[in-house]
Amino acid sequence: MKQQPLVSIIDIKKYFPVGSGLFGKKNHFVKAVDGVSIDIYPGETVGLVGESGCGKSTTGRMVVGLTDPTGGEIYFEGKKLSEYRAKKSLGKNLQMIFQDPYSSLNPRMTVADIIAEPLVLHKVGNAKDRRKRVDELLERVGLDSYHGSRYPIEFSGGQRQRIGIARALALQPKLIVCDEPVSALDVSIQAQILNLLKEIQKDMGLSYLFIAHGIQAVKHISDKIAVMYLGKIIEFADKEELFANPRHPYTKALLSAVPLPNPKMRDRERIILQGDLPSPANPPAGCSFHTRCPVAMEQCRSIDPNLLSTSEQSLTACLLFEDRVAN
Repeated sequence: MKQQPLVSIIDIKKYFPVGSGLFGKKNHFVKAVDGVSIDIYPGETVGLVGESGCGKSTTGRMVVGLTDPTGGEIYFEGKKLSEYRAKKSLGKNLQMIFQDPYSSLNPRMTVADIIAEPLVLHKVGNAKDRRKRVDELLERVGLDSYHGSRYPIEFSGGQRQRIGIARALALQPKLIVCDEPVSALDVSIQAQILNLLKEIQKDMGLSYLFIAHGIQAVKHISDKIAVMYLGKIIEFADKEELFANPRHPYTKALLSAVPLPNPKMRDRERIILQGDLPSPANPPAGCSFHTRCPVAMEQCRSIDPNLLSTSEQSLTACLLFEDRVAN
């Protein structure tokens, strides 16, 4: 029997109104997310990678219910998120680790109170039970129980992110959205946090949606990778398939920018994209990448490619792989 997805993201969109027309009617929108579909299975990590402003974080916020989609549906264990929100139980199953460990923790609360807050909100156990759970979580993320009496300002960036991870684990969720959890940390600390997340996943059977703009971090932790550009998924593949045989020109450019430790390979061709990411308030017609694509064809200016299967383990949105153009 085929395994069912833990989370199914089906053609979700998020449009933000900009300005207003006659009588206050909204007539112009920023298309932050424009038709994203992803399945995340139990115990799996799906990486979501792309440039800043492509809609990664907005997608993550919709998955945990912090932002409502303009269109499309998100299902958790076969039920719409709206049904879980009505029952006030969504937070027990879906949690988020935020990018900035400095601003995501309340500086006026002790670490113990921060980690215990989800337990208090969901009325889990009594004060003694919650304190025991906090101590367990602190030890699980590599801190000591006495750290619970301190305040966030007394910790380093890496330690604060560990506190954020402990808070996300408090209710024993099934999926955690990691919104660039290592981008604000030193490189040496990044590896520690990534390894910690992998250990926790192995022990608890968690699923992750791991969001980052650095593709190396995504490679380290992910099973599958979705490449996002201007609000859309343009390539989705198993990790090994994506790195061994990238198909979309944008994915190839991302991978060509990754530093290589082998000096003998430093003379490889570097793909440098021209221009900046177009504004999601005024996206180009046709393929959204054609204004920067080094292999763009005339059809790319008018035809928006579909995300189609290009192998058993990959999907690509590029006219180079569509029959209507190839034939």
